[in-house]
Amino acid sequence: MTGTDSRKPRGTRRLGDLTPAIGGPAFRRFGFMQGEIVARWADIVGVDYARHSVPEALSFPVGQRSGGTLRVCVTGSFAPMLQHVAPQVIDRCNAFFGYAAVVRLALRHGELPPRRARATESTPQPLSAETQSTLRDIADLELRASLTSLAEALSATRGIPVVR
Repeated sequence: MTGTDSRKPRGTRRLGDLTPAIGGPAFRRFGFMQGEIVARWADIVGVDYARHSVPEALSFPVGQRSGGTLRVCVTGSFAPMLQHVAPQVIDRCNAFFGYAAVVRLALRHGELPPRRARATESTPQPLSAETQSTLRDIADLELRASLTSLAEALSATRGIPVVR
């Protein structure tokens, strides 16, 4: 082996390290140099606005990386509401990017991609005797109530708990 060995490293890699390599070309094709804006749209505009809109592309003037137009697909009659708060959306997008990347929103009426349905909540199962005895030993009543609630919620799920 030489110091210029160009083999790829082996072993386990985090999925987050692979995502830019996998999704990067697709996002660049549709005008997104940073795919996080799609994934974090609800964080940027809020859950209510994200439910009715999705970013489609971000285009910049030729040779520039600022002063861009963000194209957003919106549902039905929601466009006037989003247009009304466009300055705040632009400010939040620019805060997300860290510079004045967006100066204008271009809204388009259309159908949003289908969202995955959330799993229906099931009824909590009775706690096991071992869990109940462990909880009984906790002196702080508020802490005991919180942990009991958590244990009941976890008993209603199957598999690994999902954090929402």
